[in-house]
Amino acid sequence: MKPPEPWVILLDKVRQDEYVVDKLLGLADSPDEVIGFHLQQAAEKLLKAALLALGIRYRFTHNLGELIHLIAKGRNPLPRELDGIRELTPYATEWR
Repeated sequence: MKPPEPWVILLDKVRQDEYVVDKLLGLADSPDEVIGFHLQQAAEKLLKAALLALGIRYRFTHNLGELIHLIAKGRNPLPRELDGIRELTPYATEWR
């Protein structure tokens, strides 16, 4: 059996981060930083999965703006509804 494509593996990891966020949002005392971290991680993995599926190379980074730029540069702009995900970048780097 052929192993799954790397982008498929990343999508599975996105689902894991979404699971954690769903659980934490149900708890009144969940720290914003922890929720933000898992939201950032899900967004980062989703963007990297898209880049892999499109055959676009990227460097190691947690910068969501950079990943979004690479996707758009490949003539695959993200929907405007996702513009706000750039603001999640500090949760992976500054607030860890």
